Amino acid sequence: MKILVTGASGMLAADVIPELLKEGHSVVQTDIRKHSKDINILDISSYDETIKNIKDTQPEYVFHFAAETDVDLCEKNPQYAHKVNVLGTENIVLACREVGAGLLYVSTANVFNGEKSEPYVESDEAGSINVYGRSKYQGELIVKKHLCRYFIIRAGWMVGGWELDKKFVYKIIQQLKQGKKNIKAVFDKAGSLTFTKDFAVNFMDVINTQHYGLYHMANKGVCSRYDIAVKIVEFMDLKNKVKVFPVESKEFPLPAPRPRSEMLSNHNLELLGLNNMPFWESSLKEYIKINKDK
Repeated sequence: MKILVTGASGMLAADVIPELLKEGHSVVQTDIRKHSKDINILDISSYDETIKNIKDTQPEYVFHFAAETDVDLCEKNPQYAHKVNVLGTENIVLACREVGAGLLYVSTANVFNGEKSEPYVESDEAGSINVYGRSKYQGELIVKKHLCRYFIIRAGWMVGGWELDKKFVYKIIQQLKQGKKNIKAVFDKAGSLTFTKDFAVNFMDVINTQHYGLYHMANKGVCSRYDIAVKIVEFMDLKNKVKVFPVESKEFPLPAPRPRSEMLSNHNLELLGLNNMPFWESSLKEYIKINKDK
């Protein structure tokens, strides 16, 4: 299958593209930055550029990973968030419709307001409390409006790509490698992790069913940032050398409000018998084992 990937320089694509190539697919890599010779420049916020690129490529599927995922940047610059996450997605969607391509759109648990005490299922009502979540949900609505052959997959707190990952797990590991002995981590907000490697191994099973629609794809189990930090310390063999202190989220004021819960249930995967995502603890342990000496 010929697949065009947007956001090919990102952390999710870093694990997905090798899996696609291993399975024998033809992959056209695009990104706004040319981080390698294999990447074609594509600014998804340009309608003309997007249409031309996808018409010239004629892919059977577009895997749309390009997005602005910096939650605080989106909050500070909502016009930019709209340009990339909403208009950019609309351009991709219209180009897919033009050439008859199917679409995979990766969304986020941040589309929910976080007030539910149980993990969110696909049928729960969206209503994000920040600009980023709202922009990604608007993208979902555009996909649903214009296409029939689509998969929307919502991920949890994404982990992967090691040096490409500037989020919580990588930051904590770098602090520990620099010798920090006391770590503060938030305990009053919960979520689900999605390891990019696990996503890469499992998502094509869903695509191949042709059961189009909306799915959650998170690792099994839920946790707080504090829970994650405790496990990182354990898996780095620093349990007796480093202390992790639970703190309230107000100790780390941020520009964008975060939902209390970003917990996801892979309900629709369960219905298809395809909920093969591992538990987050085992994936975190493997992730650290493979990368900690880099």
